[in-house]
This record gives sequence, structure tokens and C-alpha cells, in this order.
Amino acid sequence: MSKSNAAQNINGWIIIDKPTGMTSTAVVNKIKWACSARKAGHAGTLDPSATGILAIALGEATKTIPYVTEQVKSYTFEVKWGEATDSDDSDGKIIQTSQVRPSEQDIIAILPRFRGEIKQTPPFFSAVKINGRRAYELARSGEDFDIESRSLFVSSLKLEKYISENSAILSLECGKGGYVRSIARDLGLELGCYGHVKWLRRIASGSFNLSMAHSLDTILKLNKTSAVNNFILPVELGLSTIKHGTCTSTAAEKIKNGNSAPILCKGARTGDEIWVSYSEIPIAIGKYEAGAFLPKKVFNLI
Repeated sequence: MSKSNAAQNINGWIIIDKPTGMTSTAVVNKIKWACSARKAGHAGTLDPSATGILAIALGEATKTIPYVTEQVKSYTFEVKWGEATDSDDSDGKIIQTSQVRPSEQDIIAILPRFRGEIKQTPPFFSAVKINGRRAYELARSGEDFDIESRSLFVSSLKLEKYISENSAILSLECGKGGYVRSIARDLGLELGCYGHVKWLRRIASGSFNLSMAHSLDTILKLNKTSAVNNFILPVELGLSTIKHGTCTSTAAEKIKNGNSAPILCKGARTGDEIWVSYSEIPIAIGKYEAGAFLPKKVFNLI
């Protein structure tokens, strides 16, 4: 496992089941402190009111964050019909109401419109940057602004439970940059009744799922002790979407110094981005070139 016994050099992933009421950044900072990690970051923001998978990279694992953020994420969430809020969730101020309520069949019939490649406009209360400022900052200050729609691939959107005419539970799988709050808002608009997210839970993020997750309290109770190492997952779990190659000790020394070297990588083609290990320890991420490896990001793990 790619981790060090020295807490300040800890490297790997720790998966937290984020509690409600905290920002993702606040959770990352607490984990960084508890693990005495030099570096930490997360692979996809969750709203403060949301719960579920928050994949936190420590140390050298931060170099793999982009490969996790590009992967599919899965959610379950409840939509409350009949009300639109300024934040598109239950934390916001109600700005529109309707007496219309959708039937179960109404919801099922509308869902195909939100699958595949769609256009989505992020919520006004989001971290999207508008001329260098976060949208939520502009929204809180009462400024008028527009957010451009963007493409999103939705691989799955299903009705899981029709609770009543006032609410329903749905599941969503989508690519990078998806906002569940926008899905709830737009479903309500299409159904002619308005809608917003009542609660939201992320159940998977790339290769990470809830079976790997731990409560924040569990980790904080072990703060600054070697016991936190038992919760660290390997750095390479963040690289599950690209091919893996291996090399000799001689090649590993060259790669560590930023030089190309011969490697073995089954199925790789010239130009492919791959990662290479020696003796099961990640060495670097880079490009495969006809039997040779050109390092781009080198891991300081050996």
C-alpha cells in the first residue's frame, strides 16, 4: 500500500462519508490536520447540506486527483415538488410556488429528456467562476449575473421511489461537472410544478464507494496517531481509468529523475497516457512511446 509510517509523509486516499452541515474544504482541512499530512485535496465538491463520498487525497495522491474528478459519480436524492428556491435546495429562500403536482407516470415519462448528452446551467449558488468571482459570492451580494449552460453526460437517471405527490427519490449517474440541484430544478420546470433538492447523498465517485468510507468522527478520534494509516487506501486507486505499466529498478531510477526508460505495458499504444510502477510502488504518470515511457508526473514514494 502506498503510504508511509511517518504521518507527515502520508500518501494515499482516505474516503469520508461527509456529514451534513460542513463544506468539503472544511472536511479536507480536518483530515489533513488529523493525519498531519503535508498536502491534501478532494476529488469533487459536495454541498454543505449533502452527505456521502468525499474522496480525499493525501500527499502524493493529490497528483491523481484529476483522474478521479473525470470519472462517473453516483447520487441518490429527494426532490420536493411545488417550490423553487434561489439555491435549488432546501437551504435556499422560496422564490416560486405551484399547486401542480406530478404523478409517478409524469416523472417516469420526463426522465429520458435528462439522459445522455444534455445542457445544464449550474445553480446561482455554486462555485462556478464568473469573471474571476464565485457565483455564490455574487448571489449572496445580490448582484445580477448570468451563468452559461454547459454540456453534461448523464448515464443514468431513475425514479427510485414515488413518496407522494409532493416528493420523490431519484438516482443519478453523471460525468464531471454535474449539479444534482440543477437536475431537480429543471425536472420541476419541465413538469410545470417547480422543484428543489430536499436531501442529497453521493454514493460513488469513480472507483470509490460507500463500503470504503469512514465517518469523520472515526478519523478525528485517531488524530496524529499511526492508527490513521489503517484507513489509507493506495495512491494508485486514483488511476484506475488509465493503463498500468511496470519497469525494472534501473528504469525506475531513470524515470524518477524525469528521464525516459523502457517499460512493459500490455495493450498500450503510442501516445497513451499510462502510469508505471516498480515493485508495486507507483513511480510516475506519463506517455507510452513504442516501448518507452516518458514521465510527466513523478511520485516521490521511493
